[in-house]
Amino acid sequence: MPYRGVLYAGVMLTDQGPKLFEYNVRFGDPECQVHMLRMMSDIVPAMLAACDGELKHFNLRWFPDAAVTVVMATKGYPGNYGKGSRIEGLEEAARLDGVEIFHAGTIERDGAILANGGRVLNVCALGKTVIEAQARAYQAVDRIKWPEGFCRRDIAWQAVEAERC
Repeated sequence: MPYRGVLYAGVMLTDQGPKLFEYNVRFGDPECQVHMLRMMSDIVPAMLAACDGELKHFNLRWFPDAAVTVVMATKGYPGNYGKGSRIEGLEEAARLDGVEIFHAGTIERDGAILANGGRVLNVCALGKTVIEAQARAYQAVDRIKWPEGFCRRDIAWQAVEAERC
């Protein structure tokens, strides 16, 4: 039976080469968000072309910028983690040029943004280079005041190293 739609492949690079660890028939949140920042084309005609089996005749256009996403999670994730911690500084972080912050596990209560999940925020940034995009993403992360949150500090390190060579 032919499949028409989105296929998301989760791949991990290992010493033995790339390994597929999951696949879904949907977009992956942080993976899709970082790409959408670079997409020049309208996504709706592309999805319709996919449904109609005409994607081979559709040309997606992309901005040349690099993009990086840093996921902020509640301490304890992926194990036991608390909910309800207050997150501040989001407006200041989002004002940085080329930065978009996507909420993955937040709620708004009495005018405050609170963590309501494990993976909570996806901090995305654009730059002319991966080095610039990574720096912007971490500048935004550093403006977010959330003591109960954390993120990895090695996102895009391989691409950064490749650019430096």
